[in-house]
Amino acid sequence: VQLQASGGGLVQSGDSLRLSCAASGRTFSGYAMGWFRQAPGKEREFVAAISWNGGSTYYGDSVKGRFTISRDNAKNTVYLQMNSLKPEDTAVYYCAAHIGVVTLSRGRVHYWGQGTQVTVSS
Repeated sequence: VQLQASGGGLVQSGDSLRLSCAASGRTFSGYAMGWFRQAPGKEREFVAAISWNGGSTYYGDSVKGRFTISRDNAKNTVYLQMNSLKPEDTAVYYCAAHIGVVTLSRGRVHYWGQGTQVTVSS
């Protein structure tokens, strides 16, 4: 699976942004998909994950209630809607894939996409 993330940018605190991750290669719908992020000087952090059919979602504690992950299997794309952005959300965001959504939420990844930078100014 090849993953291509897009949608990052520079926004102000309180703004919204939607990231997209387009997949190609193996059957997209067979994989759980997720997002991770890494801020400068910090370890990579789990953000959100969604099961292959969209029936289960998981979120990191720092984004619960503000971020929403979704997917469109017909378009081979997973989305991350980010609302009420804060400066501490500033990071490079990576999309990822794994067969199992629970395993993905714990940081085990089969495929990584390239990152997209999100910068939130105060």
